[in-house]
Amino acid sequence: MDLPAASLTCLVGESGCGKSLTARAILRLTPQTAHLEGRILLAGQDLLSLPEKELRRIRGCRVGMIFQEPMTALNPVLRVGDQAAEPLRLHLGLNRKEARRETERLFAEVGIPSPQSRYDDYPHQLSGGMRQRVMIAMALSCAPELLLADEPTTALDATIQGQILRLLLRQSEERGMAVLLITHDLGVVAHVAQLVGVMYAGRLVEKAPASQLLRSPQHPYTQGLLASMPSLRLSGQRRLPAIPGTVPPLWDMPPGCPFQPRCRQALPCCSEALPPLVEDGAHSVACWLAAQH
Repeated sequence: MDLPAASLTCLVGESGCGKSLTARAILRLTPQTAHLEGRILLAGQDLLSLPEKELRRIRGCRVGMIFQEPMTALNPVLRVGDQAAEPLRLHLGLNRKEARRETERLFAEVGIPSPQSRYDDYPHQLSGGMRQRVMIAMALSCAPELLLADEPTTALDATIQGQILRLLLRQSEERGMAVLLITHDLGVVAHVAQLVGVMYAGRLVEKAPASQLLRSPQHPYTQGLLASMPSLRLSGQRRLPAIPGTVPPLWDMPPGCPFQPRCRQALPCCSEALPPLVEDGAHSVACWLAAQH
């Protein structure tokens, strides 16, 4: 899956499908028991082939990451300003005074009021929205080429969520930065995404421009996700359709397509082999229904 510069790509799917693990795999922040295969190319350089020492120069510098829960990602006993300034000192060699000045500028850029005084606050002194802004400032500090945002609006109210999403979109456009936004909220996808990838059971099952995927989903799983969204256009009281069953555990996958036990459109071949990723212009789908057309 390609992540174009100056664009925001959303990765969606149910909890447990592998979205966060995929983002962590880009920076090789996976558990020690994980086994990574394939290639992860950043400007033509394969990150999986790099020694750990070289990869440390890329983490937080060329690739930034916003972790899912800032209260656990931030160190509770260190001032938020010092934590946000660390990449500047480590990667750019700024001294303490220079790093503080640049961090205060970043705090202001991401919408933190009174950045000079907030620099000396501890994480527990900030609201959830402010902590998330600190994480964004830290991730943006070294002007990365790629930003990985792992559900950055989880547990935030709707107003703060909108502010954070608009901030990410503006930063992507102004900096020419590729953003991979992990979410399970299709409303977020509809508002900010240019491209969308849909994951199921550790595999990418569909990818397309956002408008195309939302208008004409091809994979039965994507169709089920979109059908389960509530809409103001629905009149009266009606139960929303739900996808039966749950995502299978990765250590006990069914034969063939992992979605076939839950799929109402399953064919006999779906239980025999994994479907290939079929491309139709910018739209790709891994489904035997698509492969037979």
